Amino acid sequence: MLAVIGPLPEQDAAYGYEVKWDGVRAVAYVHRGQLRLMSRTDREITTSYPELAELAAMLGDLPAVLDGELVAYDATGRPSFRTLQDRMHVREPSPRLVATTPVSYHLFDVLHLAADSTLSVPYAERRSLLADLGLDGPRVRTPPWFAGGGPAVLAASLEQGLEGVVAKRLDSPYLPGRRSPYWQKIKNLRTQEVVIGGWRLGEGRRAGMIGSLLLGVPAAAGLQYVGRVGTGFTEVMLRDLLRLLSPLAADGCPFAGPMPGEHTRHARWVRPRLVGEVEYSQWTPDGMLRHPAWRGLRPDKSPADVTIEDGRGGAPTN
Repeated sequence: MLAVIGPLPEQDAAYGYEVKWDGVRAVAYVHRGQLRLMSRTDREITTSYPELAELAAMLGDLPAVLDGELVAYDATGRPSFRTLQDRMHVREPSPRLVATTPVSYHLFDVLHLAADSTLSVPYAERRSLLADLGLDGPRVRTPPWFAGGGPAVLAASLEQGLEGVVAKRLDSPYLPGRRSPYWQKIKNLRTQEVVIGGWRLGEGRRAGMIGSLLLGVPAAAGLQYVGRVGTGFTEVMLRDLLRLLSPLAADGCPFAGPMPGEHTRHARWVRPRLVGEVEYSQWTPDGMLRHPAWRGLRPDKSPADVTIEDGRGGAPTN
């Protein structure tokens, strides 16, 4: 089940509030003492996070399907999507990497328990079922949720430098794979998911590497160009991007409509398969991202999942 972007609900007492942890979703299947982790794109990622095997030990012989968020913390103790990037593309991390960049699994929903589906059970009751499981350990946690009080929860998340909150109707069922207004994301950061359609070669310290990425968002007429991003990268990110984009090389431009000439000069086009995320200041009147900075790849998303998260200004619309 996916959330929509929105403001704080007017019917505050009808909603529960959770912190948005700046990570990526994963569904956990536990059966006969074994854990299987799946991404939102139905890719198995179990071996990428061996430290989360403790979840199966916590549940013992109790089968369950749980929803949650994979989260990494930076040196300040805050959830960091950038830090998580160091683990997201490693299928079998070394013990050293697991020790230096551990990942936690923050649980927020239960979809199946023992022999029973809980999809039709109201959200508030599902959270009670989850709490009763007592799933809190070194790497697996069940963070609290709050019934009502949305403005205070959002203010606290902003004060602590967190991404935002998710408001969920107390009486809502769980709708697998669907985006529903039952869940609403209220964000402190202005971020946008984007599809990579090409890149430009770097200069100076980035000679021979990616200098900037050319970004788009799906619209009615095709992939609409929304600008380029050249900041926010680490060297590891740039190497990973070059490795992933090279096999996607294409002869023609994947963007629909015109692009600024200086952005197309020396461009290397790719098939639009990879999704990433940027932070930005605002949309320009002509539908460009102003001052975007790269946050990282979103392997948990497909291009079809990308929509405008803040449609103000001249942003393209679907």
